Amino acid sequence: MTPIRSSLAAACLSLLALTAHADLLDDIMAAKKIRISTDVAIPPAGMMDANMQPTGSDVETAKLLAQDWGLQIEWVPTTGATRIPNLNTGKADIVISTLSVTPERAKIIDFSKPYAVLQSVVGAPKNASIKDWGDLKGKNVTVSRGTTQDTELSAMANDKGFKVVRYDDDATVVAAGATGQAEVVATSVALVNQISAKNPQKPWEPKFVIRNFDLAIGVKQGEPRLLAKLNEWVAANLKNGKLSDTYKKFYGVGLPASMTN
Repeated sequence: MTPIRSSLAAACLSLLALTAHADLLDDIMAAKKIRISTDVAIPPAGMMDANMQPTGSDVETAKLLAQDWGLQIEWVPTTGATRIPNLNTGKADIVISTLSVTPERAKIIDFSKPYAVLQSVVGAPKNASIKDWGDLKGKNVTVSRGTTQDTELSAMANDKGFKVVRYDDDATVVAAGATGQAEVVATSVALVNQISAKNPQKPWEPKFVIRNFDLAIGVKQGEPRLLAKLNEWVAANLKNGKLSDTYKKFYGVGLPASMTN
């Protein structure tokens, strides 16, 4: 009977261990607080208002989520390069920070259903003669380190004959464009517009679209209950129009009908 008793004891211990283990959703709800990683240096998705309080489309999305779930927010500062590490090292519970859904990222984190979109473009001064990839030959193209633009352009730089120049965050990319240190950038439409706003005498514009990206909430892998609850929340707030209203407030247009329908 000894082997049988041993097997039963091992099974009981395993069951007790599983019962005692609280997953991340349980931890969040028990603490009544959610740690959200958001970059507040990339207007209009994230920025500081006149009272030095965070605002922007991603910030308001995060606030809406916390309000619906009855939670307080602990903001976890991030840049483009630290969003995923913040998740996988346990610094943040979720990421809401213009996080584009890509196959490479999906190998190391999970994504919720898309809650917004991002148009990725090549931008340059308005008087620059740039219409397509061929016009970038011999030029330096500035990106934010760790972004989708960094990944995508780095893979094609040799073939297209341009050089990728990396800055640590979007704010320094905007500053580089406004001061003339950057001749071309690969980023979002919103950041190209920021460059123009910082130096109206030398306006910039999007030259051509790289691609449109779905933006989703990032979650550490292995948290299926949290991911399912996020998906339910995104679906409900796309249906009731709140996510589209938030997007329109900061970008001037609502989300595509393909998302809200």
